Amino acid sequence: MSKILVTGAAGFIGFHLCQRLLQQGETVIGLDNLNDYYDVSLKEARLAQLKDRANFRFTKLDLADRQGMAEFFAQEKPEWVVHLAAQAGVRYSLENPHAYVDSNLVGFVNVLEGCRHNPVKHLVYASSSSVYGANKKIPFAVMDNVDHPVSLYAATKKANELMAHTYSHLYGVPTTGLRFFTVYGPWGRPDMAYFSFTKAILAGEPIKVFNHGQMRRDFTYIDDVVEGLVRVLGYVPTSPVPYRLYNIGNHSPFNLGDFIGILEDCLGKKAEKVFLPMQPGDVPTTYADVADLMADVGFAPATPLSVGLSNFVNWYRRFYNS
Repeated sequence: MSKILVTGAAGFIGFHLCQRLLQQGETVIGLDNLNDYYDVSLKEARLAQLKDRANFRFTKLDLADRQGMAEFFAQEKPEWVVHLAAQAGVRYSLENPHAYVDSNLVGFVNVLEGCRHNPVKHLVYASSSSVYGANKKIPFAVMDNVDHPVSLYAATKKANELMAHTYSHLYGVPTTGLRFFTVYGPWGRPDMAYFSFTKAILAGEPIKVFNHGQMRRDFTYIDDVVEGLVRVLGYVPTSPVPYRLYNIGNHSPFNLGDFIGILEDCLGKKAEKVFLPMQPGDVPTTYADVADLMADVGFAPATPLSVGLSNFVNWYRRFYNS
């Protein structure tokens, strides 16, 4: 493939994707603004794993910097783009909405403009299972209506899909959006439940269990997500409108209580649980229909939760000496 831009290269998914692409011999350009939404030292530790690789170079840049992004694209001229950088998190969007507008809307336009004026072979970008919002029909299928987001984060991700379609239609930019379902694994994000639960359980502190544990999530292991990304990147949409969307999920939702039980087994320690009502912006269930992904690129995530959580716990204990 040769020159591939990965935005959010210091992030959880971006870091793992960069590792995979470098292992394949690709030239990878990493971009990230290293913001402090969560512990910057974790992002720097991820980058430290990449920086000495011969085919990797890194630029610190904010997506919302219109001139900086235009100059970056004009100078680097990437052939392929995987856009993973975004302001993440459903709950944080209730506290700091402007961060989502700057990164997920303004920043996404700047990426689209870069791909338009410096033509790329394919733009693959991160959407989210959050776009399904208040949908009652499960499993969630790509063709389902997604006009009822229940958080600003979800609304920005739906907007990204619409913006990408516009650029595919007007300018022929090949775009594929991936709706990720609760990605987890080593080097993960500290704001995710599995990460904060692990930290609290090991410290002997209580964990907050929302909706009294009556939540179901389609947990998707990071290696499966990366495999899906690599396959989709090479599967370029064609005319008349070169635009696609896929779900990437395990197609096997777990009840939150069962999930906590598996995590307790991996840690060898029981959790003290504080049961709370549903948080604003959350949804009770996520469940991915991955038939389209399987049909087009011959892959569907399948790593068992017990295996993925065990791998995460082993990494966590090593990284934090716990």
